[in-house]
Amino acid sequence: MSPALLPPRLPGFLVQEVDPTPLPEPYPVAWNAPLARALGIEADLGDPDWLELLAGNRIPRGVTPVAAGYAGHQFGTWVPQLGDGRAIQIGELEDAAHRRFEIQLKGAGRTRWSRTGDGRAVLRSTIREYLASAAMAGLGIPTTRALAIVGSDLPVYRETTETAAVLTRVATTHVRFGSFEWLASQRREDDVRQLADLVIEQHFPALLSLPDAERHAAWYREVVTRTARLMAMWIAAGFSHGVMNTDNFSIVGDTLDYGPYGWLDRYDPESVCNHSDWAGRYAFDQQPRVGLWNCARLGEALHPLVSEDDALAALEGYRGTYEITVVELLRARLGLATAADDDGKLAGDFLELLRTSGSDYHRSFRALSRWDASDGATLALREEISDVAGLDAWLARYRERLTHEQRPHQERNAAMLRVNPRYVLRNWVAQEVIERAGGGEYAVVDQVRELLDSPFDEHEGMERWAAAPPAGADEIVVSCSS
Repeated sequence: MSPALLPPRLPGFLVQEVDPTPLPEPYPVAWNAPLARALGIEADLGDPDWLELLAGNRIPRGVTPVAAGYAGHQFGTWVPQLGDGRAIQIGELEDAAHRRFEIQLKGAGRTRWSRTGDGRAVLRSTIREYLASAAMAGLGIPTTRALAIVGSDLPVYRETTETAAVLTRVATTHVRFGSFEWLASQRREDDVRQLADLVIEQHFPALLSLPDAERHAAWYREVVTRTARLMAMWIAAGFSHGVMNTDNFSIVGDTLDYGPYGWLDRYDPESVCNHSDWAGRYAFDQQPRVGLWNCARLGEALHPLVSEDDALAALEGYRGTYEITVVELLRARLGLATAADDDGKLAGDFLELLRTSGSDYHRSFRALSRWDASDGATLALREEISDVAGLDAWLARYRERLTHEQRPHQERNAAMLRVNPRYVLRNWVAQEVIERAGGGEYAVVDQVRELLDSPFDEHEGMERWAAAPPAGADEIVVSCSS
């Protein structure tokens, strides 16, 4: 037996009760079996009941589906009315550890916040989010998850005519910075407080022991801290979100809403993965700054729940948290088990070497993971980094730094291979999966998802998915319609 869905716990003042729009003649596209097992689901999309449920064609017994309202700053511009325009929560599941997860159908039809949209998602965008959330989870980065994709031949009109699909998204919560901005902009201070208290009770229970006068400030400080750490994880992983609007920032510090994202190929800190971001506001190297800016907007929405002094103190701590975390992560990628004052500069100079030589970010770190000062290992690294003189000069410093480490190179190499992925979701990989699935080859979606679930393993026979972009593929761009 699979678990029954529990009613959503979002407060009534935040949501609209709305049923999904039925998806005609649904069929299975992808099923995240490991995630299903973790949620206690024994069935799969071969079960007609689950297929109909996740297509939005059947309402769970005892559950009233809802869509949530929110606002946000989009590309720095205030938009007072947004909300779930195509996403409907159909309930919650509780796992064996009694943790509850919201089950949301993305692409399930119109809501009061759809504006002129049709409330649908397309196969292309659902595959991108399905794979991206798996890739982030595989890298150990906090994220929403994706359980399933259900397809249909229903035509959906974007730049071209595409086919409809529904993505099942799983999260501890979909409450976002913009949820609080929406309520605060309408001067609904009691609702802001009630939502904050609900979020603390459900997702920050350790803070419940604090006195009322301290609890909200401590919670905001924790949200800022989690956001700073998340930005450091994105940077160390070579990941660009692409649409870092405040309505796309999770209140619990998860990566939320995958549209025009991208993992770096050639290391370029000024890379912009979103074709719609013509000003480069959300460029790769701007992400830490934008994360702080977004936290400040949340702080404004929480006033007077969190005083200005407490909010500023929390924001002051953001930079230190970010810098400590990103250096720790890069230190691990360099195989350094101990800390030294110059580790940040050593890592930064390696990144600069990658930039000036036009080297692939992930393949270069993976090659370094096998370096042991032998001629063969050095030659393999030179195949990735063309600046031989620059590489040799950096390796001399790296070799000197390693003399202060206690573990042998075999142990260091093994540790590095556990943090420098063999497989990342490059745009060319996602595009090939989308094209093959568009031709009816759906099995490839979960084949690639399985690689991304364990991206540090070799996966013999699947090596082509670890390759740098083939000729022309590095020109693939995505936009907000993705």
